[in-house]
Amino acid sequence: MKSLIALLALAAVTSQAVTTAPPNIVLVMADDQGWGDMAYNGHPRVRTPNFDSMAKSGIRFDQFHAAAPVCSPTRGSVMTGRTPNRYGVFSWGHPIRPQELTIAKALKTAGYRTGHFGKWHLGSVQAASPASPGACGFDEWVSAPNFFDLDPILSVKGRATEFKGDSSDVTAEVAIQFIRECARDEKPFLAVVWFGSPHSPHRALEQDAALYEGLTQAEKNFYGEITAMDRAFGRLRNELRSLDIEQDTVLWYCSDNGALPKIGSSGGRRGNKGKVYEGGLLVPALLEWPAQFQEAKVISAPCVTSDILPTVLDIADVKLEKTPPLDGVSLLPLLNGEKRSRSMPIGFWDSGTKGIGTPSDVWMRDLLEAQKKGEEPSDPLRLAADAGKIGDPVPLNKFPGHSAWLDWPWKLHRIEDKKTGDVEWELYDLSADPDESRVLFAEQPDRVPQMQEALENWLESVARSLNGEDYR
Repeated sequence: MKSLIALLALAAVTSQAVTTAPPNIVLVMADDQGWGDMAYNGHPRVRTPNFDSMAKSGIRFDQFHAAAPVCSPTRGSVMTGRTPNRYGVFSWGHPIRPQELTIAKALKTAGYRTGHFGKWHLGSVQAASPASPGACGFDEWVSAPNFFDLDPILSVKGRATEFKGDSSDVTAEVAIQFIRECARDEKPFLAVVWFGSPHSPHRALEQDAALYEGLTQAEKNFYGEITAMDRAFGRLRNELRSLDIEQDTVLWYCSDNGALPKIGSSGGRRGNKGKVYEGGLLVPALLEWPAQFQEAKVISAPCVTSDILPTVLDIADVKLEKTPPLDGVSLLPLLNGEKRSRSMPIGFWDSGTKGIGTPSDVWMRDLLEAQKKGEEPSDPLRLAADAGKIGDPVPLNKFPGHSAWLDWPWKLHRIEDKKTGDVEWELYDLSADPDESRVLFAEQPDRVPQMQEALENWLESVARSLNGEDYR
């Protein structure tokens, strides 16, 4: 913790805004929306008029990746700019380490107000938790421990509160209240708005499901949830215009992992949620900052959710002279047109560690009933009480599970059997083979050893971080 305090103190000294009014930051994320689950990406049924509008007028990322093929790890990458295995968020439900320097903590040093709204899934939403949104740097938070649906119970800074309506509408409304207050006070803000849709089970409002007559009930509910999320996003975007702050606000949207199996669309890529192939990692992503980018643009270079933190800090001119290893890079040179390719490859590593169940409906109902009695649940799992604990050291030469190294257009896969330690390798040229169907390992004898060495060096670095070396 001493190193974190030193980092924050240093940030406060070296942070300077680009202007006297640094841009506001709004980071929006869907839950389980695949790359192809957008009308603007060619989906034949789903209706997403607000996303389509932004895709037409703003910046569209066509090769944007989640840092992991499931939710919690990717959300951790947004918070830290780091691949999630570095701090133990291996799969869904694993809490973030409080030792991590988050985007909220960093922006607070530059005078930003910070708020989190919607799905958290990086720990607890009880006030006493070391891994709550508040502990991670958010001044205001209305959050759920996991995905949530109609008429949700959310935690308002630790107080269980009942809400009415579609989950996306509720999330947008509480975020808008925060944004209005910041605009009134003329304070720059970070609003992290994480929808709980379209995670299963899908429960659309009747009015949204009715748009999809002739389809199965499952399709009506799934597409209806996406359309409701699109409506909520449109409300959020329009509110920035109503408040006359859209010019100086960075609005950034993406999903947390690739397409759901069966009902979701990967846009034809191999795999789906839970897989390190493109279908599990490639997600829709959009950005606008009207004051800086007046013309529509398509970014075709590969990007990743770990890029969000360094890009935002670059935009806000927050300089941290000493940081833990980051896996993301600032995308500002790409956005400005100064560069056409990213400055370093992207690593992925799904270790195969099982997720931790975090049933939001049950936990929030229990919290509500307990607080009505003047009590507070003290279950260590619900509190994420051990979030900062660093376990036994992992080896620096064994990397079980499925990892990959994306050095465009080449993507190298490393698949290590947990039991035997046997390793299989696959190499694909994504520019010619976006669905990863033709293994080119044997055809690239000069390229493969270099990529193998780079990937394993990166995996060793990740293992060192997991062992706590970044905090010493």
